[in-house]
Amino acid sequence: MLTPVSSPSASIATYDFRAVPGESGGMHPIQPRPVTTARLDLLPLRVAHAAEMAAVLSDPSLHTFIGGAPATPEELRLRYARLAAGSPDPAVSWCNWVVRERAEGCLAGTVQATVRAGADGPAAEIAWVVGTPWQGRGIASEAASGLVRWLAREASVRTVVAHVHPDHHASAAVAAAAGLASTGRQHEGETVWEAAL
Repeated sequence: MLTPVSSPSASIATYDFRAVPGESGGMHPIQPRPVTTARLDLLPLRVAHAAEMAAVLSDPSLHTFIGGAPATPEELRLRYARLAAGSPDPAVSWCNWVVRERAEGCLAGTVQATVRAGADGPAAEIAWVVGTPWQGRGIASEAASGLVRWLAREASVRTVVAHVHPDHHASAAVAAAAGLASTGRQHEGETVWEAAL
């Protein structure tokens, strides 16, 4: 299961991003491809991003709603290497991207999706985090919206879900901007947001 929305420690990895039925009825693994929005480039996560991302995610306040502490560059390198190996479950694809702010030419956060086969087609659970210096500029909303559009277009995802802490109003605004609506349901202390695509 994906960790809470806005979690820099969420479980993510890379796969081939084509929702193609597998021989066992499941999906072939999915791999993210670059995604471009008006101001951002979403780039598939690489171990080489760890040092810059450690600085982007270094503010302890990013952990207010999810717990934990910022990871060191070495911790992120190890995590990114594990994640790049992919999900041990062949029916699940972990996909993640770093968010590059094009005008500044720097990384500003991450977006991620965990894709599983669903009753009505592929379903994705998404999350995002943007470093404190880049917050308040609409970057998270633009990145999450670009991710949702891409999931629908390139992976034939039919349902998108995100879990948002009920007191995390900024993440709720991001979920709404990406086209998700609060279901009113709670899961492990978080509100479930959902969109049918």
